[in-house]
Amino acid sequence: MKNKLLKVITAIFVCLLIGFLSSFATQSSVNDWYLTLNKPSFNPPNWVFGPVWTILYILMGTAAGLVWGKGLHHLWVKTAIYHFVFQLLLNALWSIVFFGLQSPGWALLVILALIVSIALTIKWFKIVSKKAAYLMVPYLLWVIFAAFLNFKIWELN
Repeated sequence: MKNKLLKVITAIFVCLLIGFLSSFATQSSVNDWYLTLNKPSFNPPNWVFGPVWTILYILMGTAAGLVWGKGLHHLWVKTAIYHFVFQLLLNALWSIVFFGLQSPGWALLVILALIVSIALTIKWFKIVSKKAAYLMVPYLLWVIFAAFLNFKIWELN
């Protein structure tokens, strides 16, 4: 039990760290370039993103920790974790491309790949732990919303 809890805490820490590191790309242009963009009426206020992403990273880390806790000696666990790590890298890449490179068009391609990757991660998580799969659903829904927002920003600019 203690070992599983340590894995959950470690996975949460890694997800929050990736989010924190990605925020450097975001901060580089959120207060200047991003403000100049035309945005759709459903664009949330900037203050919403930090708390939402923090909650999502905690849910993601908890899910990954639950799967990891089943033991990396299982092929399905390894496969699920590989998918998770890949989607986490795409998650970070989106911030770099959208905010760092200021490229909503290329970021749209990244976020579409991210959606597919999250869906595959959920599929593999469900094989190992249904609870872990369900913990990933809010993240998938938010990223689908973010993709639509990304598309509208690209379209309007």
